[in-house]
Amino acid sequence: MKAIAINSSPNMEKGNTAVILNPLLDGMKEAGADVEVLYTKKLDIKPCQGEFICWLKTPGECFQKDDMEMVRPKMSEADIWVLATPLYVDGMTGPMKNLVDRIIPMAQPFFEIRNDHIRHPGRGESRPKKTVLVSNCGFWELDNFDALVVHMKAICKNTNSEFSGALLRPHGPALKAMLEIGGLVEDVIEAARDCGRQLVRDGKISEETLNTVCRDLLPREDYFQNANKNFQQALDQRASK
Repeated sequence: MKAIAINSSPNMEKGNTAVILNPLLDGMKEAGADVEVLYTKKLDIKPCQGEFICWLKTPGECFQKDDMEMVRPKMSEADIWVLATPLYVDGMTGPMKNLVDRIIPMAQPFFEIRNDHIRHPGRGESRPKKTVLVSNCGFWELDNFDALVVHMKAICKNTNSEFSGALLRPHGPALKAMLEIGGLVEDVIEAARDCGRQLVRDGKISEETLNTVCRDLLPREDYFQNANKNFQQALDQRASK
């Protein structure tokens, strides 16, 4: 089983998104999956120009010669897509959206009826895949991810992919800080790892495990007061220089 993970955090492996993504991928590897990670920050991916050359003039090939020439075949061959993004203004990052927009050559221009909706059929030996969302945000409430989850589910319907769950981490900055203390949030990391095992082994992730990944870490009042204190200290230090 092949999986491709795309991390669109500008902080890449050092970001809060990676704190949840990395154990998920470790669990997938433990269960036998072949996993490759790509970082959008390291990729040259231009925005889609909407000319449909990839459908009508050079079927399956975009006229823009950039890193999508390498990324698209990997996505086509993968059984699992893991799309990881910090929450940016209620959605995915711009680089992640650019990448998703540029997978249009993987579809044909024709229409078909699929699940009672008009869709585009896949190109070549395209087959249904599983897609997992990983996201982190600095806000405390879980419902800040609602718009992103709806968008990701719509993308899955459009690409004939099975939405296999979302590993969501609200008040994410607290997770990294609490991990450094130790003994407080190890269950969250182990749950993320178990999500990877379940996905590969069982083909699905239990709601119970996903709920552990996004569980409350500390009271909301404590979180925002600590965050405001840290921001003020940073501003004061800058002003004193």
